[in-house]
Amino acid sequence: METNKLKVKAFIERGFNGKYGVYLDHNENRLNYGFFGEGNTAEEAVDDFYGCYEDMKKSFQEDGESFMEADFDIQYDVSSFLNYYSKILTLSGLEKVTGINQRQLGHYVQGRTQPRPETVRKIEMSLHALSVELGQVRFCV
Repeated sequence: METNKLKVKAFIERGFNGKYGVYLDHNENRLNYGFFGEGNTAEEAVDDFYGCYEDMKKSFQEDGESFMEADFDIQYDVSSFLNYYSKILTLSGLEKVTGINQRQLGHYVQGRTQPRPETVRKIEMSLHALSVELGQVRFCV
């Protein structure tokens, strides 16, 4: 049986009901199937997503059908990321890291407004810079 491994984007989003979902990028999905994952947390939704992928693979194999294997590039939307990490990253702290005021960040967390692409990049780059900085922390013992 021939398998093709494609790189496919998948997105984590927080729904209005507070639950998280992971879904395939419908604009770029070239797979011969579709599925999604859901859960009470982003982690649960990702686990469910991969479980559904494995179930789909098994079903195709049982039916003797060709299954297109995929590597998934899972990405957050800004609102879901900020909401998921809100217990760790306060709006005050995020303002210091990103330079975006707390009020605007709060609108993103609540999903009231969506950030422009340049703002998304600014948030992402700021968080990456923080992660590099934190990765260099060494404590003396």
